Amino acid sequence: MRLVLASGNPDKVREIKEILRDIEVLPLSSFVDEFEIEESGLTFRENAYIKVQKAFELTGLPSLADDTGLVVHGLHGMPGVFSSRFAGENAGYEANRRKLLEALRGMPLSARRAYFICVVAFMEKPGEVRFFEGKVEGFITKEPRGDGGFGYDPIFLYPPLGRTFAELSLREKNRVSHRYRALSRFREYLNESGLSR
Repeated sequence: MRLVLASGNPDKVREIKEILRDIEVLPLSSFVDEFEIEESGLTFRENAYIKVQKAFELTGLPSLADDTGLVVHGLHGMPGVFSSRFAGENAGYEANRRKLLEALRGMPLSARRAYFICVVAFMEKPGEVRFFEGKVEGFITKEPRGDGGFGYDPIFLYPPLGRTFAELSLREKNRVSHRYRALSRFREYLNESGLSR
């Protein structure tokens, strides 16, 4: 099967290709030189829908999009849908992490409880979208740990392994992550519907 992935983030593309390694996943940039998708939704599901619809419109091929974010209990759910631009519209990974750690400074462990959520949207036919969700619980550390991963991975502690996502290998992370869980449900759908052939 061939899928168009509505993402320009090379880190995300790499992870999704690794998880769906038996499926041909092509980033939207393989079809369109320049594209901009405004994530104007108020929920992860809305943003995933906006992205998958754009990819399908531009290519007419089965398309996949995900919207992912970090939800922190002590910050009333922030950064949430603003995770990638928490420190500003063009902020990088480090600036976002720094702002989050600063916001949590002095807060107790209970306030540092957090979860990553990933909502995957799949469109094969116009107007027909299916959603798949994955979530993983953890805590925000007081300082970054590890050199792997991307985004908030260096400050997201995964308790069952006692390490941050950035301290895990890509293979280890892709066995437990929110993105893996959402894409596993997507893969189950493909198998059950016969679309994976």
